[in-house]
Amino acid sequence: MLGTILIVLLILALLGVLPRWSHSRNWGYYPSGGLGLILAVVVILLLLRWI
Repeated sequence: MLGTILIVLLILALLGVLPRWSHSRNWGYYPSGGLGLILAVVVILLLLRWI
């Protein structure tokens, strides 16, 4: 159950960091870098079977 919620949240975050809007095109790699960090933490927790 918790894994499903995390997957849905990661998909929503992925959609949020896409530079589709004109005001977010100059943000650079900052949003996707933060998402990558969160994804790495979730993968490590899954491998350690904490989730």
